[in-house]
Amino acid sequence: MPQYLALTYTADVDWFAPEQAAELAEYREFAVENAHNIRASAVLHPTSTATVVRVEGARGGAVVTTDGPYAETKEALTGYYLIEAADLDEAVAISASLPAAWGGAVEVRPVIASR
Repeated sequence: MPQYLALTYTADVDWFAPEQAAELAEYREFAVENAHNIRASAVLHPTSTATVVRVEGARGGAVVTTDGPYAETKEALTGYYLIEAADLDEAVAISASLPAAWGGAVEVRPVIASR
């Protein structure tokens, strides 16, 4: 069955802060309701913890790192779900029930199967 990566874009918050408890509970409910389709998932720490890695020039060039966030945005990549679905329509329907879709955005992308 095809797999799709549902990338969640929401406010850049600490999901384990007490004020996020109600919304985090909604994500847990989504996970329970869709457990048969979810193959993996994770919540990401805020972008302030990110490190951007670049290589100057070509392969083998100097490695340059920058502390996050990479860009100032209203919404940031805050997590993902690897969803197994019959097709894109089913993956979109599942993703539409993610709390991120209600106040942020969910980007759904097909995964190329490894060989």
